[in-house]
Amino acid sequence: MANALLNKLDIEATYDCVQCGYCLPVCPTYIAFKKEKHSPRGRINLVQMAAKGKITIEDMQEGIDLCLGCRACETVCPTNVRYGDILMSAVEVLKENKDMGVIEKVNRTAAFKFALKNKNVLRIINKGLYAYQISGMQKVVKNYNLLKPVKKFNQMNKAMPDVILSKRITRNINPFRRNDLSIGFFQGCIMDSFFANINELAIKIMKKHYVQVTNIPKQGCCGALQHHAGETAQTVELAMKNIAAYEKYDFDYIVNTIGGCGATLKEYDKLFEPGTDWHKRAVEFTNKVRDISQIMALIDLDLVHGIDKNAVYQPSCHLENVQKVFNDPLKLINKIPQLNYIEMPQKSLCCGSAGIYNILHFDESMKILDMKMHNVKIAKPNLIITSNPGCHIQMQLGVEREGLSNEIAVKHIVEVIAEACGVE
Repeated sequence: MANALLNKLDIEATYDCVQCGYCLPVCPTYIAFKKEKHSPRGRINLVQMAAKGKITIEDMQEGIDLCLGCRACETVCPTNVRYGDILMSAVEVLKENKDMGVIEKVNRTAAFKFALKNKNVLRIINKGLYAYQISGMQKVVKNYNLLKPVKKFNQMNKAMPDVILSKRITRNINPFRRNDLSIGFFQGCIMDSFFANINELAIKIMKKHYVQVTNIPKQGCCGALQHHAGETAQTVELAMKNIAAYEKYDFDYIVNTIGGCGATLKEYDKLFEPGTDWHKRAVEFTNKVRDISQIMALIDLDLVHGIDKNAVYQPSCHLENVQKVFNDPLKLINKIPQLNYIEMPQKSLCCGSAGIYNILHFDESMKILDMKMHNVKIAKPNLIITSNPGCHIQMQLGVEREGLSNEIAVKHIVEVIAEACGVE
């Protein structure tokens, strides 16, 4: 069993690392914790030593568990080490090696196999969150600190976005074309539960600019959270479902508003053996995946309303480091009338959200968030622009923790563009 697991570790990819240390200054966990095992280089060494039998699988646990998976190391690596592949191989091995208790097994099954994969469950969650807010219960919980005994949920409650009811799938949202773009919209599961308004605004922006948008009925969860938790089989199943659903249509692009989910969609091909039919189909799918900022950059946006704000941009790590989308969001931001863009120090440093890292490793996540908020305060904005739901909640949490909620607003780039375009 142990040898079979060790064979799953991507040892070949570890040999590309020349131990130069270029990754160290951009690694949030190395900066925060100041230990080699919390650096990309250190983690690569752990995986290599485990694969060679020099240390046990358990010896990798802490180093791998506390990795954010932001992949900033890949962006600066001079030898193009496939750190993401190394990390995911280690995560899968650690998951399969772990002797899980009943509670953890139940939680994983409930979250990964039941909630995230079931649209009806997600709609119930969405309606529950909406009722929680509209009834005033959230304000009561917040004002009376009712969640104080559970620190992380108490703080998360304060940072929860305003939820609207997600709408049922609508096909052929804009059946007439003028921009010669045919878009398949990927709505996501968490996005459509917590941030349905952003998806709605994105569709309205494209509709206003005469882009044909189709919201297909059989799309599902992208599998990002499952993949990051080592649930590879479930991730493959979800990838196959989405590929099969979208390939029935002749879309120019498959578009999403979620930096993290977009990165998973963009790497579906890595889930399948090269040369197989599914790998070929996955490549065709991933070649069409685009972030909403890339599509809005192609459109001659009607930016008629000025936004008199001093803004910083907090990019999604996976949007930059995996999808390699660096410039399009900034170009859009700089086109908005009256908006003063300020370059935040260490702009691309991870905020510490990283999927559900801020729930599983709350204290470590807050240490990384505090570093980010230090840089925010240097820039002195009154608007933080985000491109991913997890980052959005984390930055709102940072603003709340610093007592700046009356001074700094946090908005997704789609919300900002919608305001400038007069879209409501």
